[in-house]
Amino acid sequence: MDSISLKMPVTIKAKLTEKLKAKLMKELEDNLSRVELELQQLNIQEQRVLKENEAAGPQAAQAIHAQFGQERAKREQFRAEASKRKEDLEKLAIGAEIVQGTLERQVDIHVGDDMRELMNVEVLVEDDKIIAIRG
Repeated sequence: MDSISLKMPVTIKAKLTEKLKAKLMKELEDNLSRVELELQQLNIQEQRVLKENEAAGPQAAQAIHAQFGQERAKREQFRAEASKRKEDLEKLAIGAEIVQGTLERQVDIHVGDDMRELMNVEVLVEDDKIIAIRG
C-alpha cells in the first residue's frame, strides 16, 4: 500500500481587526452580564428553598447550601475565566493572530510525504475572508 486517506486537523486563525475585537469584547461582556444575573438568581433561589425547607432541620439546610455552593462555584469559575479572556483580548494589538478553533480535512498521504508538513496546516481569516492557507 503506497497511500492512504486520513482526516487531519486544520487550525483556524483570525487576524484581529477592530471589528473582530469589538465583536469578541461584546460577547465576553454579554457572558459576564449573563453570569452575574445567574448568580443573583441562584442566591434568590437558595433563600427561597431554605425558607421552604426550614422545618427539615440543619442537615437539610447544609445540603441546600452545599448544592447551591457548587452551582455558584461553577459560575464564579466561568466569570473568572471570561474576565481573564477579556483582559487578554484588551492587551492584544490589532493585526495579531488568534486561534479560533480547529476543523478537519481529508488528506491523501503517500509513502515519502513529510508528515510534519501535512500536520501543520492553518487557515488565516480576516473579517470572515480567507487570506492565507499555510502549510
